[in-house]
Amino acid sequence: MTTTAPIDYLVRPTGALCGDIRVPGDKSISHRSLMLAAIAEGRTRIRNLLRGEDVLATMAALRSMGVRIDDRDPQPSKGERGRDDIDEIVVHGIGDRSLSPPRSGVLDLGNSGTSMRLLAGLLCARIDRPCSLTGDPSLSRRPMRRITDPLSSMGAKIEPSPSGTPPIRLEPIAGDPFQARLRAIDFSGDVVSAQVKSAILLAGLRARGTTCYTEPGPSRDHTERMLAAFGAPPSQEGLRTCIEGGIGLRGTVIDVPGDLSSAAFFLAAAAGRPGSDIIVRGVGINPTRSGVLSILEGMGARIERHDIRGSGGEPVADLRVRGTRLQGIDIDPASVPLAIDEFPAIFVAAAAARGCTRVRGAKELRIKESDRIAAVADALFALRIEVEVFDDGMAITGGEIAGGSVDSASDHRIAMAFATAGIGEGSLRIRDCRHVATSFPGFVALAGEVGLDIEVQGGDA
Repeated sequence: MTTTAPIDYLVRPTGALCGDIRVPGDKSISHRSLMLAAIAEGRTRIRNLLRGEDVLATMAALRSMGVRIDDRDPQPSKGERGRDDIDEIVVHGIGDRSLSPPRSGVLDLGNSGTSMRLLAGLLCARIDRPCSLTGDPSLSRRPMRRITDPLSSMGAKIEPSPSGTPPIRLEPIAGDPFQARLRAIDFSGDVVSAQVKSAILLAGLRARGTTCYTEPGPSRDHTERMLAAFGAPPSQEGLRTCIEGGIGLRGTVIDVPGDLSSAAFFLAAAAGRPGSDIIVRGVGINPTRSGVLSILEGMGARIERHDIRGSGGEPVADLRVRGTRLQGIDIDPASVPLAIDEFPAIFVAAAAARGCTRVRGAKELRIKESDRIAAVADALFALRIEVEVFDDGMAITGGEIAGGSVDSASDHRIAMAFATAGIGEGSLRIRDCRHVATSFPGFVALAGEVGLDIEVQGGDA
C-alpha cells in the first residue's frame, strides 16, 4: 500500500519533450473489470490491468471475500512491450453466490473513492455477513450520502458515519441469496457523477424490476459499456439509463486501454512546450471523458489521433502531440464533467499559456482526493502565477513558472501535474508525493523517458 514515509519530487528545468510511450491501464476501467468479473459466471481474463494501489485495494477486497484471482504478471523481455498477453490476470467469478466479507468485518480501501462507492452498490445485496468499508484519512473525509441514500431507498441496509462520510456499514438482506432482493427505483441524481450512477446500476442487478438513473448531465459511461461486455447491456435514452434486475453476467475477456488521465500529464506538458513531439500509444478516448483533449485543443494544442480502434467496447487511439505556445480560454462548463480528473494537468498548462484561462461549474473538484481548486491555487500562487479563486473554479493568468516549493496536498494528480510543469529557472520541490503510486506506478521512470528531470527524495528512493 502507499508508503507513509515522506516522498518529495525535485523537478529541474528541461527543454522540449520527445518520446514514444505507453501509460498504464485505465484506472476506472480496471476497477470495473475486477468488480464485474467477480460476480460473473465463469472466468474473465483481464489484460493490462492497472497495478496502482487504488486498483490493488479493489483486488484485495474481492479476494478477502472469497473471489479467486489468479495473478499472472509475466515480466516482458526487451522489445515485447506491445504484446497482447503481457500482464494478464484471471478472475473466477462467483455468479449468483454471496460474497463473504472477512471475519474482521473490515474492507480497507485505502485512498480509493471509486472502490468504496462502487463496492457499496455491488455488495449491498451480495454479502452474507456484516462489513464496513473504510479508508485512509483522505477518503474518510469524502461525502457518501449521495451513494447511501439512494441505496437505502432500494432496501439496502447501508449507512455511513453520522457526518455522512466513511466508514460505510453494510448488513446482509434477509432472504434467498440466489434471488434478486432489492427494490427497483427510478432515481434522478442532482450531481454529475459516474460513481453515483454506477453504484445504483450495480445494485440494480440484484433488484426486482427495472432500476433507472437519470443524471443531470453526461458523465463517463465505462460501467454501461462494461455491463454490455459481460452480457447485461443497460438501456439508454438521453441521460436516462436503466438496468434489468436478475440478469446474470458472463465471464469474458477485457483489454484495458491506457489511462487518458495518466496520459494527460504528458500531453499537457508537451502541448505547451514548443519543439516537443510525443506519442502516447493505446490510450482510451471514450467521448464521455475525453474533454481534456478538446480543452487543450481549444487552447491551441496540436493533438493527432492515429489508429483509432475498439478494445473491450472502448475507443482507443495513439495520440501524438506537438508543442506550441498555448492560449488561455474560457472553458465551457459543459466540458467540465468530461475532464474532471484531468483538471490539475489543465490548470498547470494554463499557468504557462498566454492570457487568462477561466473555468466555472467545477465545484466537484472541491471534494476529490483534496480540494483541488484550493490546493492548485495555493501552489500556483507560491510560484508567482496570478490566480483568482471562485467557489466553483478559478481564473489563471499565465506566465513563467518559477522554481520554488509547493505542497501536493497528498493528492497524486496534483503531484504529477506540477512534476510535468515547464519550469523557467531554478528547481521545483513538490512535497508529499507518496500517493502517486495509487494511480500511476512507474510515473517517474516514464517521465524520464520523454526528457523530464524528476528526482525522488525520501521514501524508499
